[in-house]
Amino acid sequence: MSEAATIAPARGSRWRWVRTATALSVAAILVATVAFGGWVDSLGPLPLAQAEKVSTTVVDRNGKLLRAYAMADGRWRLPVDAKTDVDPGYLKLLFAYEDKRFYEHHGIDPLALSRAAFQLVTRGQIVSGGSTITMQLARLMEPRHQRSVYAKLRQMVRAVELERQLSKDQILNLYLALAPFGGNLEGVRAASIAYFGKEPKRLSLAEAALLVALPQSPERRRLDRYPQAAHIARDRVLDRMVEEGAVSKEDAAQAKAVPVSKMRKQIPILAPHSADQAIATMKDAPVIKLTLDATLQKNLEALARDRAIAQGPDVSVAIIAVDNATGDVLARVGSPDYFDVRRAGQVDMTRAVRSPGSTLKPFIYGLAFEDGFVHPESLIEDRPIRFGTYAPENFDLTFQGTVPVRRALQFSLNVPAIALLDRVGASRLSSRLKQAGISLVLPKDEAPGLAMGLGGVGVTLQDLVQLYSGLARLGATRPLREIMQANDQRDTMRLMDQPAAWQVGNVLLGTPPPENGVPNRIAFKTGTSYGYRDAWSVGFDGRITIGVWVGRPDGSPVPGLVGRSAAAPILFDAFARTGRIPMALPKPPRGVLIASNAKLPLPLRRFRPLGELVRRGNDQAPHIQFPLNGSRIDVDHSDGNRYAAMPVKVAGGVLPLTVLVNGVSAGDIDSRRQRLIDPPGPGFARLTVIDATGAADTVVIRVQ
Repeated sequence: MSEAATIAPARGSRWRWVRTATALSVAAILVATVAFGGWVDSLGPLPLAQAEKVSTTVVDRNGKLLRAYAMADGRWRLPVDAKTDVDPGYLKLLFAYEDKRFYEHHGIDPLALSRAAFQLVTRGQIVSGGSTITMQLARLMEPRHQRSVYAKLRQMVRAVELERQLSKDQILNLYLALAPFGGNLEGVRAASIAYFGKEPKRLSLAEAALLVALPQSPERRRLDRYPQAAHIARDRVLDRMVEEGAVSKEDAAQAKAVPVSKMRKQIPILAPHSADQAIATMKDAPVIKLTLDATLQKNLEALARDRAIAQGPDVSVAIIAVDNATGDVLARVGSPDYFDVRRAGQVDMTRAVRSPGSTLKPFIYGLAFEDGFVHPESLIEDRPIRFGTYAPENFDLTFQGTVPVRRALQFSLNVPAIALLDRVGASRLSSRLKQAGISLVLPKDEAPGLAMGLGGVGVTLQDLVQLYSGLARLGATRPLREIMQANDQRDTMRLMDQPAAWQVGNVLLGTPPPENGVPNRIAFKTGTSYGYRDAWSVGFDGRITIGVWVGRPDGSPVPGLVGRSAAAPILFDAFARTGRIPMALPKPPRGVLIASNAKLPLPLRRFRPLGELVRRGNDQAPHIQFPLNGSRIDVDHSDGNRYAAMPVKVAGGVLPLTVLVNGVSAGDIDSRRQRLIDPPGPGFARLTVIDATGAADTVVIRVQ
């Protein structure tokens, strides 16, 4: 056999072996790929829903943390946005130390893995890990207590899946929220607040390096247990940053000189009552934004705490501040100490129904001004008087005789207020306050009566503040808002006419302030309930309305508890702690009569109760014959836009006779003692006829 014949079979045999080996390799690769794919499928979907769960946080109008609630298992995990919530210097250290090519790789960094393996071989220890931030996030989402090749491979697969499903910013935010920092602290926000007492928006180099070091071994470096180990780990981060040129030697040396505190601070609890209410209202919302201002809230909580201590161990203080223009609650202090059991600290006294004392008097005067039978400069009697079996007395059991209406309100005289309420009507006052969005709580089976003018009803502090803010808004109230929502539809409600509201505010502005107050800056009113159970003070300027309540939560009397001495000083201190000079009240609107008593029209110079009519000689007082008091008048308005004229007929009186509709002049009545007037539109209307001597008659009708 020739040599060529011998070589040919050998070559053929070798090629057959190569083909066979190649086929086997391909088959093995295919089998391995299929097996690997099956293993990857067996891992199931990424547990993103569980990883995205965070502690519910309540923030103020500017995004500042008011209160956070721990998760069901007791962990603190606060939501975080790397772009807005974290110091860029911290992120720079984090990337330099953990993952330099975070924004370049797809979950796995081959260069980092190679470097880590080389360092392990050459130095005999792990100098820097090869895990990317994405791989670390995968480990945090599916924790494994034992390190193994299988666990590392699983992290790599999960990291690739994370990169496919989430953006880089989403991955970073999840890592910053899940990274462990010792104990029940997870995430950089919870750690920064607990260890430094501040948000991670502005961190020193020492603080940033410490937060980078802690997640490497969170339990062995806990600041509250092993501060020395944390100190060493922080300095190691700084040394490495110096080696890599990310930090200068001088800056690192200064950072190393900063001691590491072993004290863990409390997670903030501002506005706890508002936060609890928000949680009950906005269930399952991870972040709830309130209208509160964290700075003002903190200042007023400190004020309430200090004043409550001065008042005694059983006395509580509540404060609420509202923006006049929007109706937004800027601060709510339900109690001086949320955890004070003796003061029932967890009871929100801004929402508790209590007797308002004299704080409803301004609204009695406002309706009297609106009806036009009295003016701030009118004279009114403060003398003993009886309304059936009811005989009101002043707080000091004295009477001042004839006084201006302005003084009667400023000094909270009881007899003039009840006389005006008798003329206005207790039911009308109650319905008008209800129309303004407030519900008074009357004793069981009782109708509105004259006693409500001195506190014989129940009302909450927040409702009182809403009413007083309506005075600042010139007679239009707006429902209070505390939770910021996208669709906020809150219509204004009528409290009283603009001129009347301005007159009330102008009178209250002149109320003598307490010793710590400046005159003519804040329009305010005080009140003291029967038996010294509640002390009130509510005031407003052109920007804000603040209400203060002082008393015992259980309703027990507090001897000597008076609104002027207990609540008014707190009110003026609260305005001072807003950090702004009080804003002037609005200018007088059109229709306001500004005049001294001598220049007022004769009927307005002195208030006379119903039935006390002025007569001269044999002159007969005027009497409205039509329409009758309490009647319903159906007026034709078939033309669509206007009601037909309505006749008014009067008997008696000295000419000229003037007719007023809801306190506004509708002209003089002719010698036949009748006149056609334009009805004021549907609803209740008050018609008053005044003659030349000041004698008057009034009826209330309903126009349909």
